[in-house]
Amino acid sequence: MSSSPSKPRKLACTVLQTIYRKQAFADDVFDTTIKDTVLSEPDRALAFELVYGVLRHAITLDWRLDHLSRKPMARLPLNVATTLRVAAYQLLYLDRIPDSAAVNEAVKLIRKQPGHDWGGLVNAILRNFIRQPPPPLADISTNPIQALSVQYACPKWMVKRWLKAFGLASAKELCRKTLEIPPMTLRTNTLRGTRQTLLGRLETEGIAAKETSVSPLGVTLEKCGNPSHLSVLKEGWGYIEDEAAQLIPPLLGAQPGERILDACAAPGGKTTHLAQLMQNHGMIIALDRQPERLIRLAENCQRLGIRIVHTEERDVVSDAPFSASRALTEPFDRILVDAPCSGLGILRRHPEGKMLKQISTIEQSHHTQKQILHRIGSLLRPGGILVYSACSIEPEETMEVISAFCQEHPDFQLEPATPWMATTGLSLVTDQGHLCTGFQSFNMDGFFACRLKKSDRP
Repeated sequence: MSSSPSKPRKLACTVLQTIYRKQAFADDVFDTTIKDTVLSEPDRALAFELVYGVLRHAITLDWRLDHLSRKPMARLPLNVATTLRVAAYQLLYLDRIPDSAAVNEAVKLIRKQPGHDWGGLVNAILRNFIRQPPPPLADISTNPIQALSVQYACPKWMVKRWLKAFGLASAKELCRKTLEIPPMTLRTNTLRGTRQTLLGRLETEGIAAKETSVSPLGVTLEKCGNPSHLSVLKEGWGYIEDEAAQLIPPLLGAQPGERILDACAAPGGKTTHLAQLMQNHGMIIALDRQPERLIRLAENCQRLGIRIVHTEERDVVSDAPFSASRALTEPFDRILVDAPCSGLGILRRHPEGKMLKQISTIEQSHHTQKQILHRIGSLLRPGGILVYSACSIEPEETMEVISAFCQEHPDFQLEPATPWMATTGLSLVTDQGHLCTGFQSFNMDGFFACRLKKSDRP
């Protein structure tokens, strides 16, 4: 199969414009756009690289381009600005693509679009991009917000709050991590076999892989191409999941035969992990407010051979009282609240968040998280365990939520995560006993989790 040199670039521009216009998730837009497009595997890989590369580096690219254009990128038509960003990303970060090819393909793409002929402007800006050296960065000692924002392509509001909350060194590290390309990590489905069995099957497929450093079930893949082609995933021997996320379900201490609630479950990564820990015996009630996401959860359960998960469409915050649901009338032994949040801990995996997220995102999440915990706490039996987690390390979405909940519900007490962690991961447990993967030497996303026990007295 072959395609024209312009095809992956055109597809990348289409995906990026849709993300910007609809404020949508990159994964969803890319998968939907490419579904009906005939592309060779190398061209698919290039389109993917261009989309995610531009999203990761957009602020830096715009800073460079703004110095060369009479109009800033924000004021150019979206199709023109996107074409320039895609070309500039190739010029700045992709050594294997000749500069002339990046420029010529950009000019061809913009000239094929109806309306004003922007080809001359695009050509002039990109030629100057090649010829002229970049302007100097701001001095980090005198203007750290501007310096970190441009160097690591993070919005200024985000840099400012990280500097205030964590200091310069940690803020710089958090910014740097947003540019990382995350590894492809699988969680072994122990209902099918062991981690060693999974590694052996990957080896037969010609995929180099190694054990993760902390998670006892994790496997990190080296270059594997499109993961949907892997038979171990099709046949349910593994589930794609970052190592940090794999550390959260064990904190619940789930046992076979128990009755467990996953309050914000879809698409089912932690739900299916809990089912494994329960050895497929007991009951898990999985709630989510989006029916299409529950369909994905059910599909994942079927592929992994899980039989104990029962789904229910429900908005935990705004739906009718829990008494209206038969599944929620009996108390639960354990509850997992993997709360909706800003997602600032997983920006390397979802770089569109640099554009989509605002300070108001954190404030809204904080309010929702408090409401979820307040409603869910009543469903836990006396002596039961609740684990709260978020793919964020922002104080408002982590310790501030938990502190407020424990003050309002003194029958809940924090317990240290240490007994539930592998020895290699003890450095991820804070002095307060919480799991926090935001500042670590392991190649993980940024997650927070804590374990709470409800008083034995009803």
